[in-house]
Amino acid sequence: QVRLVESGGGSVQAGGSLRLSCVASGYTNFMGWFRAAPGKEREGVAVIGTGGGGEYYGDSAKGRFTIAHDSAKNTLYLQMNRLKPEDTAMYYCAADFIEGSLLASTSFKAWGQGTQVTVSA
Repeated sequence: QVRLVESGGGSVQAGGSLRLSCVASGYTNFMGWFRAAPGKEREGVAVIGTGGGGEYYGDSAKGRFTIAHDSAKNTLYLQMNRLKPEDTAMYYCAADFIEGSLLASTSFKAWGQGTQVTVSA
């Protein structure tokens, strides 16, 4: 199973930007970012096919976040712009797609430890 290590979280004011990174230990077909706010279920933010299989965004990310994958570095990125307080959550990197909806957390079997993003008003 692929091992994942995230970085890049932090605290930022509303309207600011952050870039998250996730290094994978090996090949995986799809990689994605999910987030979990206190008291809420894990939500799909963005997913990308590492072999050119397209990009998929959750409604909360469309128009503000961009997912990218660097095959040479085996690294996944999430560029987050125009951040809002409601984006505050623990962000998780996911890999090893099994089946089902790409934006469903149950569709992935490998997970990172998470990186906290806090957006203040």
